[in-house]
Amino acid sequence: MEFSNTKGFIQLDFLLQNKTAEQLYFQYAEAMPVIDYHNHLSPEVIAKNQPFRDINAVWLDGDHYKWRAMRTLGIEEKFITGNASNKEKFDQWAKTVPYTVGNPLFHWTHLELKRYFNISDLLQPSSSDAIFEETNHQLKSLLPNQMLKNMKVEMLCTTDDPIDDLKHHQQIKKNNFGPKVLPGFRPDKIFGINTEHYLDYLNALADSSGVNINSLQTLLDALKSRISYFHENGCRISDHGLEYTYASDYSLKAVDVSLKKRISGEKISEEDALAFNSCVLFELFVMYYENGWTQQLHLGALRGNNQKLNEQLGADVGCDSIGDFAQAKNLSKLLGKLNSSDKLAQTIIYNLNPAMNEVFASMPGNFNSSKVEIQWGTAWWFLDQKDGMETQMKALSNMGLLSRFIGMLTDSRSFMSFPRHEYFRRLLCNMIANDIDQGLLPNDLPFFGKMIQDICYNNLKNFLKLKH
Repeated sequence: MEFSNTKGFIQLDFLLQNKTAEQLYFQYAEAMPVIDYHNHLSPEVIAKNQPFRDINAVWLDGDHYKWRAMRTLGIEEKFITGNASNKEKFDQWAKTVPYTVGNPLFHWTHLELKRYFNISDLLQPSSSDAIFEETNHQLKSLLPNQMLKNMKVEMLCTTDDPIDDLKHHQQIKKNNFGPKVLPGFRPDKIFGINTEHYLDYLNALADSSGVNINSLQTLLDALKSRISYFHENGCRISDHGLEYTYASDYSLKAVDVSLKKRISGEKISEEDALAFNSCVLFELFVMYYENGWTQQLHLGALRGNNQKLNEQLGADVGCDSIGDFAQAKNLSKLLGKLNSSDKLAQTIIYNLNPAMNEVFASMPGNFNSSKVEIQWGTAWWFLDQKDGMETQMKALSNMGLLSRFIGMLTDSRSFMSFPRHEYFRRLLCNMIANDIDQGLLPNDLPFFGKMIQDICYNNLKNFLKLKH
């Protein structure tokens, strides 16, 4: 399947449906810097700042969005994650692209080619050779830090395990060029108490922290030590990717017994595992508060559905989907407990199930005050597309304060994902402009221009308490 010609469709007015939207975007939104406060970029790649091997290395390798689309089209796995040549893999992606019309991948693909390489042609089999050759030619001199600079990235936060030595972040700081790169504390592995390699992970945590872990208290001491180390290295944000919030009742004594039982080599019951996770999550959130951090909860993903593919390739390979877990009661219980203890830190909550939009939109208002701010984060993962972003912002506007929204992030492993900030900003400007043109809002461009700049940048900077 191919288009009759390869002429591009992304013009200056892309996603901007009227003159008011164009004025808001070009006069107020376009030039704002980017703070990408949650992503999965490699700090090693940023620190070394070497040319990418080819377009596959920067655009296809590790991109489970593209892999998922290619599998849906019936592409053989050897052309996705297998031993086919890079040109063969690129050709198969080019074959897939025309089939992605209506999927955000179609817009993202062409916006990325346009912004990074000034390529306007549609990617499809007939243009694959030329685009493969041109992108690889440009990548010889297009370094990672330059790519970030070209997208106006001022600061980004990576996603890092507590046992990481952060040497690459230290090197980035020493290099003193490119955007500011801060670590993000992601301790998800500590909650898999019954997993096969859990004790190996505890040993690694013990080694990195210098704390012999033989009880609940020593585990918390080890985590506290790593939080201090991350803090010393610039970290000011944590993240948790959970199916649902852990918030069952527990006693410290019983949790201590459960952990010691697991350390001895025995598995514990599901009920005891949930109590353990609830205890550790609460204690971590208290530590975040004490360090002045922001905490994030990404809730609702049903991960690793294709067990066969997971066994062959590992996690994050394109076989995760939206879960239908209950969310409101446990989330409220955890936030309420922290609030009652005066230990509630700045918090961002994200839902993956769109049926939960209003649940998440209405939750922050329960706990916001002059001392703490809870934010419903931007449309995430499967919702990170035109309809999903617009729906999220409308729900937020209906039940909260859109004017206080902290805007977009990429949550991506790709150095070519940053045009998603532009995509979001265009949608935001268009949404507000449509209301202005319909007489639903005053025709006051300076007012709404300032509000848009706040959503794109200023609100987030203030929310994260960034001084510079």
